[in-house]
Amino acid sequence: MKTILFQGDSITDAGRVYHDINNLGFGYPLRVSGNIGFDEAGEYRFINKGISGNRIVDVYSRIKADIINLKPDYMSLLIGVNDVWHEIDWQNGIDDAKFDKLYRMLLDEILTALPNLKIMLLEPFVLEGSATTANWELFLNGTKAKAAIAKKIAEDYGLKFI
Repeated sequence: MKTILFQGDSITDAGRVYHDINNLGFGYPLRVSGNIGFDEAGEYRFINKGISGNRIVDVYSRIKADIINLKPDYMSLLIGVNDVWHEIDWQNGIDDAKFDKLYRMLLDEILTALPNLKIMLLEPFVLEGSATTANWELFLNGTKAKAAIAKKIAEDYGLKFI
């Protein structure tokens, strides 16, 4: 059985129950598992380790327990909007240069430990709403910058970018 790991922030988390490794939340991991699980029943195990509010530095801090030790065959990673949000609201975000550096460090360590892992990077995005409206331009421009970095990293590493 092959393992598909979903990693990232609240968009990945989507209300999952942290103490239940089989709980995928209510977002795209659940939809993907439903589609693939229906078409190829019993062929894949699905794990969601996204955590709401996480930045690239937070995913990096969980690299061993929540990525490498799970030994996935496939992994999606969606991260970036909180790196912007934390800077806007608490001056604790991750600037573009550090985001790029940490993202590359994360991938280097993962691929050294799991050289056959197939990784897809998902484009970070932001939606206008109650948490973003007051600083919409900062959110939009900051998230677009993180998305451009993620896309460049995907190209540099030969990874799928969605």
